[in-house]
Amino acid sequence: MVRVRFAPSPTGQLHIGGARTALFNYLFAKKHNGKFILRIEDTDVERSRAEWAEGIMRSLRWLGIEWDEGPDVGGDFGPYFQSQRKEIYLEYIQKLLEEGKAYYCFCTQEEIERERQIAREQKIPYKYSKKCRNIGLDEAKKRIKNGEKAVVRIKAPQEGVTIVHDIIRGDVEFSNDQLDDFIILKSDGNPTYNFVCVIDDYLMKISHVIRAEEHLSNTPKQLIIYDALNIQPPQFAHVPMILAPDRSKLSKRHGATSVEEFFENGYLKEAIVNYLLLLGWSPGKDRTIIGLDEAIEKFELEKVSKNAAIYDTNKLTWINGYYLKEIDIEDLYERMKYFYSKKGIEIERFDKEYVKSVLKLVREKVKTLVEVVDASVYFFDDNYEFEQKGVEKYLTADNLSIVKSLLHELRNLEPFTASKIENLVRKKAEELNIKAANIIHTIRVCISGRTVTPGLFEMMEVMGKDEVVKRIKKACDMFLK
Repeated sequence: MVRVRFAPSPTGQLHIGGARTALFNYLFAKKHNGKFILRIEDTDVERSRAEWAEGIMRSLRWLGIEWDEGPDVGGDFGPYFQSQRKEIYLEYIQKLLEEGKAYYCFCTQEEIERERQIAREQKIPYKYSKKCRNIGLDEAKKRIKNGEKAVVRIKAPQEGVTIVHDIIRGDVEFSNDQLDDFIILKSDGNPTYNFVCVIDDYLMKISHVIRAEEHLSNTPKQLIIYDALNIQPPQFAHVPMILAPDRSKLSKRHGATSVEEFFENGYLKEAIVNYLLLLGWSPGKDRTIIGLDEAIEKFELEKVSKNAAIYDTNKLTWINGYYLKEIDIEDLYERMKYFYSKKGIEIERFDKEYVKSVLKLVREKVKTLVEVVDASVYFFDDNYEFEQKGVEKYLTADNLSIVKSLLHELRNLEPFTASKIENLVRKKAEELNIKAANIIHTIRVCISGRTVTPGLFEMMEVMGKDEVVKRIKKACDMFLK
């Protein structure tokens, strides 16, 4: 059975790269009727936080990526926090020590630093000298009992090559003479990342390890551990890195980089998932829009690119605008509650059909949920500020006098629909031999305070006759001296 895992470290919010890795694992599992496992790699005691783990799980669920086994849903291969599995790791380390495949190293930090300095002076890559490699286990145990500090190192092969068979990249060779007797247990008693992830992947019966390209360099070390334990490694697939537009490492200066930031900025989960799919994989035929269900059907690891994916927020924003127009209006209403409340607007206090009419009107020309709020606040609050350029250009005495003269006709207009309002305004412009735009822009500023809004006549219909008349009258009282 296909069993894959996403194993984030809870040292911050879920990065967009991590979300892409989780998504690719999820797609592969679902495509093959397999299992998707969430494992929290919290062995970094100083930096790991429970709240970060909760945030990662919250972000994954918001995106629609649900796990079959994991910290809060359980499973047959738990616990799913590495910090709760230490005794398991120590058993396997003891096994390697007893079989002579690993050894205690008593070299101090000062001794290691001297070796590093010699390597720097000789301008060669540093490798541990293997000074403690031949210390017998009994002697090592005596020294530890006497209070000496030690790490545990694995005996890495010293010649030949280690080959990583990668589904995406093909065979990647690493020369063993470049590998170190690397540490698998630190002097503080905590096992290292490369060791624990091997043990967990083995015990959790992981069939495919799908992870970021940056982990490719760790893979030969992990294969050495698999070999030392005489266990079969999973299949590997290393997905391409995500780079900034200038091909530098992605960072905050390139915009939002975490899923929570994208949520707070008003992006839809459908758009983010769609965008992540395009970072290193393509549905074919130069398509940009693809939903999760179709992606599950089409996804193949062999079609994931080897080349770095370029992070493009303009493309994401365009995709978001597409989904914003397509989303069911009832669903949009529910999602908008949070964003309006951040602006102090509780939309539940308003008639639901009115709110939905506002959303239908404004979503056509905006790209995010935050922009929906910014483009519509005046529908819910008549205490708006007037843009100075709008006041100076349109709220002139002549324009306001014309608009004021329309109030009586607006009050009596039945039905108060966009087409009827437009006919009235254009007819008045013809009578006065002026451009209809003068009246249109003046009314726009009067009822919204803005020079740019959705279509005026549709906006007036949504607001309703009483509100429109009240706002025009208020503006005339304020600016018509």
